[in-house]
Amino acid sequence: IGIDIVTIANNHTIDVGEKGILNAIDYYNSVGLLYTGAFQYVEDQQTIRTIEKNGIIFSFLAYTYGTNGIPVPAGKEYLVNLIDEEQIVADIHRAKEISDVVVLSLHFGNEYEPYPNERQKELVQMFTDAGAHIIFGHHPHVLQPVDRVKGEDGHEAFVAYSLGNFISGQIGVEREIGGILQLEVKKTVSRNGTSIEITDPRFVPVFTYKNNWRNYKLYELEKIGDDILPNASVHYENVKKHVSSLLEEVQFSIPLEK
Repeated sequence: IGIDIVTIANNHTIDVGEKGILNAIDYYNSVGLLYTGAFQYVEDQQTIRTIEKNGIIFSFLAYTYGTNGIPVPAGKEYLVNLIDEEQIVADIHRAKEISDVVVLSLHFGNEYEPYPNERQKELVQMFTDAGAHIIFGHHPHVLQPVDRVKGEDGHEAFVAYSLGNFISGQIGVEREIGGILQLEVKKTVSRNGTSIEITDPRFVPVFTYKNNWRNYKLYELEKIGDDILPNASVHYENVKKHVSSLLEEVQFSIPLEK
């Protein structure tokens, strides 16, 4: 379906231990799918993933707040990237040396809270100051607003504090709604150097329908009726208002380019 890279740093990454991570990575490698956030060995962890598109090089970094209290095996810290402020700042600086746009994935925030907490805001500001351009948040399992954040040198990052659940087995409409975020990236090269602008933010709310916990189907929230989700149109309007509460410029349900 067009996915080019997956981030696999989250609180469940080592639920079944080292073997689970290595088996997953073996599969990603077998189908040619890039991954980041969890790794096979030290050199693998130190290799920053990049993708070039239309003359723009994107780099991808991913980290999680923790692993549900399961200790990472001693000497194998490469198995999952934990949120370490100094390390992330250093990685952003390394990524900027080899790419135009730094995309940062953070598994952080409190579950089921609709707005970012102060720790999320603090980390986003810190990593924006370091040079991140796009920050994707996840873990709360519900949607949190999108925003633009100014860095200390005038640099700006686009942040989605939480994209909610994409495909959800959880109960409750807020946990069954997630979103697809689309951004346009403009690269300008001049005598003064290269500048990056993140424009035209578009958000497509999605809803997971499940039948007998076996049959799952993902719908665009705007396009479903009350037979699939009671008061669907009300939920759609509420999501639009919530997601754009910090940034009115965001557009909704614009078809994604293939």
